[in-house]
Amino acid sequence: MKYRAIIHKPVATTPPTFEQAKNRRQKARSAGMNPDYWYAVEYDRVLKPGQVMEVIFWQASIALYRGQDGQLRALENRCAHRHLQLSLGQVDGNYLVCDYHGWAYNEAGELARIPHELFNKPIPVCKLRIYPVQVRYGLIWIFPGNPALAEKRQIPDIPELEGNNRWACVPLDFTWNAHHSMIIDNVSDFTHAHLHRQYRPFTDSKLTRCEQIGDRVYVDYDTKVGTGKISGLFVDRKRVNTNAMKLCYEYPYQWSNTDNKIKHWCFVLPINERKTRVFFLFYFDALIIPFTSLRIPQWLMNYVLEIANPLLIKPLLSQDGVAVEAEQIGYETHLDAPIIELSPAIHLFQQLTIQKWEEHLAKSEKKAVSQVEAQAKDPI
Repeated sequence: MKYRAIIHKPVATTPPTFEQAKNRRQKARSAGMNPDYWYAVEYDRVLKPGQVMEVIFWQASIALYRGQDGQLRALENRCAHRHLQLSLGQVDGNYLVCDYHGWAYNEAGELARIPHELFNKPIPVCKLRIYPVQVRYGLIWIFPGNPALAEKRQIPDIPELEGNNRWACVPLDFTWNAHHSMIIDNVSDFTHAHLHRQYRPFTDSKLTRCEQIGDRVYVDYDTKVGTGKISGLFVDRKRVNTNAMKLCYEYPYQWSNTDNKIKHWCFVLPINERKTRVFFLFYFDALIIPFTSLRIPQWLMNYVLEIANPLLIKPLLSQDGVAVEAEQIGYETHLDAPIIELSPAIHLFQQLTIQKWEEHLAKSEKKAVSQVEAQAKDPI
């Protein structure tokens, strides 16, 4: 009789919640993002007057629409009547209209109009939550937290992308089936150069700085930047020091800087525990025409990037997408595996993510207690 060995493969299980997490990795991989910041949600060019769309921030559905006056508005994505998503409806002038019974809401989230019989009753007093909205760098930003903090917490200033002499920048975005903390780990930690051995955006990296100051984790590397066979031809190494790079996890954003000539920002939009949309803004002071010392003029740079993005940058970043999605599956399959992490930068990234989520939870709990106490003093 022949015997066949039975191999028991690990089976993916439901990851623990933040409250159930047993260690730092589990906490980081279940943490949400503090809503009291501005988050990029879509390109400004995508939403035309009279259009509505759904955007999601950490499981919260938001109806984003542009009125016929061209102004953007964002409301809680439900009709107060039967709770259908308003993003399934239509824009009528500057109102957002539910597709079911035609209930219309104004920009303040107030029920303003009902087209059917009221049965001798007044229009119900209904008010949906509204979200502050801005447009900057060609992106639509929403503030999903306390609106009173929206003016205090500003969208990151990127002076190179504004004004008459702004640098060239053609944003890219991806939606990856991975937790947002995995993406922050990926874009900030250079120990994964092996993944990009075909494109060689950075090689021979050595960590020279790694520290947390407030809500920022600074990471510096001695590294060779942009040594790819094709992309490397456009880098002006006589004018730019490409042997070092500075990075920062400036919660909830991430950026890098190479000799103040090559820069980028990364903006993540956490959709849920295992899905994240991420916007990349790479921008350059100037590149050179290959095999010459002639700089590509700024007016031509955007056209160059329009070509370079699909040919070079998008395939490179797609490798990161494959990696973090595989990491998500691996994490869910091996939840209790020992933590083996060599980079001190990863520890700080995850520590900051956990810290900011705990701050949000503590604030939310305090607010809930205050509301309960207020109701106890003045019951309806």
